[in-house]
Amino acid sequence: MHTVHVPPDFNAWRELARTALHDGFRPDEITFCDSTEPRSLSLLPEAASPGGPPHVKPHVSTAFLEAANFAATHRDPQRWNLLYRLLWRLQENRNLLRIEVDDDVAALLRLRSQVARDLHKMHAFVRFRKLEIDGDEHFIAWYEPAHRIVRLAAPFFAERFSVMHWTILTPDESVSWDPHTKQLTFGPGADRTQAPEQDELETLWKCYYASIFNPARINPSAMRSEMPMRYWQNLPEVEILPQLMRGAEQRVATMVRRQQSKPTAAPYVPELHTLTVLREALPSCKGCELYEHATQVVPGVGAAHAKLMLVGEQPGDKEDLEGAPFVGPAGSLLRGVMEELGIAPESVYMTNAVKHFKFVQRGKLRLHQNPRLQEINACRPWLAAELDAVKPQVILCLGASAAKSLLGSTFALMKDRGSVQESAFGKQIIATLHPSAVLRARDDASREQMRGLLKRDLQFASELASGKHR
Repeated sequence: MHTVHVPPDFNAWRELARTALHDGFRPDEITFCDSTEPRSLSLLPEAASPGGPPHVKPHVSTAFLEAANFAATHRDPQRWNLLYRLLWRLQENRNLLRIEVDDDVAALLRLRSQVARDLHKMHAFVRFRKLEIDGDEHFIAWYEPAHRIVRLAAPFFAERFSVMHWTILTPDESVSWDPHTKQLTFGPGADRTQAPEQDELETLWKCYYASIFNPARINPSAMRSEMPMRYWQNLPEVEILPQLMRGAEQRVATMVRRQQSKPTAAPYVPELHTLTVLREALPSCKGCELYEHATQVVPGVGAAHAKLMLVGEQPGDKEDLEGAPFVGPAGSLLRGVMEELGIAPESVYMTNAVKHFKFVQRGKLRLHQNPRLQEINACRPWLAAELDAVKPQVILCLGASAAKSLLGSTFALMKDRGSVQESAFGKQIIATLHPSAVLRARDDASREQMRGLLKRDLQFASELASGKHR
């Protein structure tokens, strides 16, 4: 048996494995011993001759390298022999890694999974303490990972804390980041006494943690699983967790009361969702304060079972006076684009996310104001009832307010404009520019470009509703 001692480093093993493959050592003729294991240090290299065919140019796939790089940081002393056995077998079967029921492949996946989990824990549970070193701020953390993952974990901290001068100490290895040179420097391991116990930021961190602690999502079993006790000694927030959990029930009750006090049109929306019933019920709505200033509520219009529904933001000045949607300048532009595409207005259903005009009075002028998210949410039950009544195949949201009403407050219009989205309100929702945004373009060139985007998205939505893109 040929014995090779391997330092705890993937690249070192890789060089030794390449030599062994080149010489033709079969897996059962060679033993890779972890040099950090006490027993392996007592073994002496033995002279042996290889019995297999030499692999002068071995095949090494990217998938194997990525998995092996993770598995190499595991503390299992047999990991080097496992990796060599897989590497040897890959020369004969290049699809070996796809056979997950194979014992060696399963072992590799298990090691990689355990290292990935340890890596996730380190990213989540490292806590830095601030020190003053030669007049400069330096942040130091102590951490004890289950495996030798410092080199895998370091790039994450370099990216997240790129402007900080920081050091992470572990029993196996340390790593420092210099924000001026943008370089990571690795050093020897350390012990707990070399890291500060606490700092002046501890209180600030606890206040922040308490502010983001969500009492409605408390699950002690999951918390213990995700935050095992072995990490608690490095987590300042553990000290305040009992207090936060004791007060959770009362905080949840307060949250419920606040939620119930938010304005909503829900009590005014009839149970029967037909367009006739909804239109008759709309004028009674006092779901938010917008009804107090608008001339009248503006319901949607169009085909009762249209395949395509257009959802705008809210009525404008002219719509408020006439009681019909899309009859002002923006509506005129939209109808012009529809005419160019051959889309008859009566073939679609047109409505708004908010049913009352919101404005600010300036002399004789009533200047449009964007509805707040709270007002959009308050009016959503009407829009949901219209969707239930019409049951369109495709919904085209015109502008950010309409898009956020159906796709959530985090939806980014300019990022995801024109793509098909899905939410609880529909399986095919597309968002595009509002015609009023086209009218407000800074110059003719921009206006023409934005009009082209609106036209393209409207055409795509119409074709999707007609089944052309299925």
